[in-house]
Amino acid sequence: MQHILDAILAGDTATEDFANLDLPESYKAVTVHKDEVGMFEGLDSKEKDPRKSLHVEDVALPELGPGEAYVAVMASAINYNTVWTSIFEPVSTFGFLERYGRLSELTKRHDLPYHVVGSDLSGVVLKTGAGVTKWKAGDRVVAHCLSVEMESADGHNDSMLDPEQRIWGFETNFGGLAEVALVKSNQLMPKPEHLTWEEAASPGLVNSTAYRQLVSKNGGQMKQGDNVLIWGASGGLGGFATQYALNGGATPVCVVSNEEKAAIARSMGAELIINRSEEAYKFWNDEGTAQDPKEWKRFGAKIRELTGGEDIDIVFEHPGRETFGASVYVTRKGGTITTCASTSGYMHEYDNRYLWMNLKRIISSHFANYRESWEANRLIAQGKIHPTLSRTYTLDQVGQAALDVHHNKHQGKVGVLALSPEEGLGVLNHELREKHLTKINAFRGI
Repeated sequence: MQHILDAILAGDTATEDFANLDLPESYKAVTVHKDEVGMFEGLDSKEKDPRKSLHVEDVALPELGPGEAYVAVMASAINYNTVWTSIFEPVSTFGFLERYGRLSELTKRHDLPYHVVGSDLSGVVLKTGAGVTKWKAGDRVVAHCLSVEMESADGHNDSMLDPEQRIWGFETNFGGLAEVALVKSNQLMPKPEHLTWEEAASPGLVNSTAYRQLVSKNGGQMKQGDNVLIWGASGGLGGFATQYALNGGATPVCVVSNEEKAAIARSMGAELIINRSEEAYKFWNDEGTAQDPKEWKRFGAKIRELTGGEDIDIVFEHPGRETFGASVYVTRKGGTITTCASTSGYMHEYDNRYLWMNLKRIISSHFANYRESWEANRLIAQGKIHPTLSRTYTLDQVGQAALDVHHNKHQGKVGVLALSPEEGLGVLNHELREKHLTKINAFRGI
């Protein structure tokens, strides 16, 4: 892989020279193993340790198919789906790979006894398959994680509705936590050139997810003046939701778990902050079997105190079970709760009277379609939305990085260097970077 890295770092390698580079027979990747699926049986979720299940090893380079591309991965990032994969919850991802493998002769490549994980990347195109015309070897790219066959009419208006829609690196193999990734060419987007490799890799999944969930016509359809309640407002997902609220003329009400995270939300420009540690909300009893509506009411009163008596128009919901009852309660009459992820549990409970009798809506949201992903990446490239990268690990440290995300010890997004030998590389547009450097650094807590 060194000759590939040398070509990338040279900065002036011609397209034909990239196209003529020898491709490796194998590459370093982060994997989980099929024969270890049962290794955490009997343990609570928080006791399951990704450092034990995530392996860094050499794997064979898969066959390149039509409409696909090899990408030399300079950097990637940790998403919660990597945590789920590593602890085999709520199900083992090998079931996804088995089902995908039955679809065609080509997709059989994905059904392996190991799963290369990761749903983000920034890097350089090495080679494209038959039929690819938009991208060529040497192009600097990022990738969104929507993998779609696009053979069904169901997905033509919204590619997230395609019956063969999958999340790359989670429901497919050959993901981005590796030195090389295999992607569909329509996953590729131009790398924002004012960002480093690790900064550019970090927004992909969460930025597009936040855009659809909050801004898009398929999500919350946020408008100017809306009060938006954002759980985990300094985190990988909530940090982008906070920026979209501010950028779109809405008022974010940011819920965070400590003062350090509150400071990050303020650095983005948010003014209305609820520190859960200080307020000590207890939505559930000690046994986790019943919720306390009095705590919902106390939470709603705090929101009204901050907003001058107004209720929430849109709730940006992703913790799930722990917070969902409160989210439904505090939403204004006719308001909207948009939901994804459910990182605290996916069996939600809420009092339907507060939904049904007040004409509130729950809207499910899952990643983003092609167009939404491009729009979200364009805003990053223009410097209107910024990465929320807080810390970067090496590929060999992915187990620890995933553990930190699993235990919510991180701020913002956690990056991973793959081929890039150090942080800070990859910037081409220094003028745009200098213009936005204060914001980029503020979001990183620098």
